[in-house]
Amino acid sequence: MTLAKRLVAEGLGTALLLAVVIGSGIMGERLAGGNVAIALLANAVATGAGLAVLILMFGAISGAHFNPLVTLSEVWQRNLPSRMAVPYIVIQVTAAFVGVAIAHMMFGEPVFSTSGHIRTGLDQWWSEFIATFGLLATIISCSRTRPSITPSAVALYITAAYWFTSSTSFANPAVTLARSASNTFAGIRPEDAPGFIIAQVLGAAVATLVFSWLYPRPPTGTTIAGTVVPREIAGTQAG
Repeated sequence: MTLAKRLVAEGLGTALLLAVVIGSGIMGERLAGGNVAIALLANAVATGAGLAVLILMFGAISGAHFNPLVTLSEVWQRNLPSRMAVPYIVIQVTAAFVGVAIAHMMFGEPVFSTSGHIRTGLDQWWSEFIATFGLLATIISCSRTRPSITPSAVALYITAAYWFTSSTSFANPAVTLARSASNTFAGIRPEDAPGFIIAQVLGAAVATLVFSWLYPRPPTGTTIAGTVVPREIAGTQAG
């Protein structure tokens, strides 16, 4: 599989993921009549459903990371050549902003708008640590035991984490940065983004350490980011 195809898959998947997150947040808020719980439920269910489909859609091409921390974790585990980390992360961050623009245009919002949604404090940062720890734990554990269920497991975890974390589980630096450009239900103030990202990085690092120890690395070529991949991808994972 060529690098170009992998990057296009990561870009399309990340952009569509943000379109789902932002778009469902706008739709949920508009239809909920001021009931934040209903708006959050709509946002969570749509995000989980969309994420499962996107992982199945692009997993066999790029691994369906859609998240710089998943990419870095995969490099750390030697499931992805280190030379691919920077291109993956650049396309993920860029595509995340494209996804915000797509959602805004569907709902008549400005293409980009600085978010005023306050999300800060120790409780929020701890929530992001836990959310990201759980996401990476889900990916590593499922990919090394039952890879076929990983898309569903990841989607179910994110849906649940919308509700059991006070931060509503961003768990993704690219998503966090892009959501700062959306003054909508799913937004985050730009000045609050660094705290989230630091907590996410720490959560991902701890999860990778702990779950790589709990589940020793499988034979080369078994999975990339929890999805079964063709042999031609597997054959490049030694980098």
